[in-house]
Amino acid sequence: MDVVNDFLVEVAGVVWGPFLLIPLLLGTGLLLTIRLRGVQFRKLGPALKLGLITRNDPGAAEGDISQYQALTTALAATVGVGNIAGVATAIYLGGPGALFWMWVTGLVGMASKYSEAFLGVKYRKTDAKGEMSGGPQYYLARAIPNRFGLVLSLVFAVFAVLASFGIGNMTQANTVATQMDGTFGVPTWVSGAVMTVLAAAVLLGGIKSIGRVTAGFVPAMIILYVGAGILVLAVNVGEIPAALGLVFSDAFTGTAATGGFIGSVFMAAMRYGVARGIFSNESGMGSAAIAAAAARTTHPVRQGLVSMTQTFIDTIIVVTFTGMVIITTGAWKSGEEARR
Repeated sequence: MDVVNDFLVEVAGVVWGPFLLIPLLLGTGLLLTIRLRGVQFRKLGPALKLGLITRNDPGAAEGDISQYQALTTALAATVGVGNIAGVATAIYLGGPGALFWMWVTGLVGMASKYSEAFLGVKYRKTDAKGEMSGGPQYYLARAIPNRFGLVLSLVFAVFAVLASFGIGNMTQANTVATQMDGTFGVPTWVSGAVMTVLAAAVLLGGIKSIGRVTAGFVPAMIILYVGAGILVLAVNVGEIPAALGLVFSDAFTGTAATGGFIGSVFMAAMRYGVARGIFSNESGMGSAAIAAAAARTTHPVRQGLVSMTQTFIDTIIVVTFTGMVIITTGAWKSGEEARR
């Protein structure tokens, strides 16, 4: 097991390192932001209104779930461990400045999320059950009219399945089970069994069942979490200005709890902030396009706008509260103090 773990650590260091996934996804987000003329800034207001207030696209005939349900389905996959443990890890390893790079990743990632949702709806198809199917595995094959597109679609499908077991399930289940065991003494196998049964009850019902559950559960989860964050920040309100100052100053100078010289810590802040930001909102990974493809919408642009609000809610709102709570309370320094 040690050999396997060491191998996975090495692979993760390369994939999530400064030369592969991070520049590819962040660079793509920047390119799309330019090509789309900053759609995430120009259309954020209408997008939030369409996704959270209007919720259903009037006149839409095709699709299995509402635009709002497609949004909450995507949020259910991103708002969670990445917003808590992922943020804490990034700030511990990269310092408060990591939060700034999470914001940057979220803002440019909104353009990626818009694009993949747009393509998911544009190239979706009706399956044998009469339901909508879409995502990168479809639009890569249909939009690129040669064998290269087919190869890319197959590669995405294979790696998406593998990722669903790793960053899609194992990280979350392990974190929940570990916390339940450490805090309440609940055996890890009990937590695992309960999560398996509950997940199966939702997933086996198909996309419509998933949409109904997430539409009710996800908003309550986010409201409760943000509400708790507001209470903590209210208690530490005097620390907020200094915390914001640290976020912006350390984004370019660096102060990590683990120590290190300025250059290395600056790179750590950027690397871990971007990596954890991508892990948190999944912008550019293609997963949200699968849920978006099932939405009832009159035009791909409209679902693209709704879907990009997922990244805004996940990173700019939820991640911000997590990061500010960690910084204002001084919890990010606890590891350093424990070693003294």
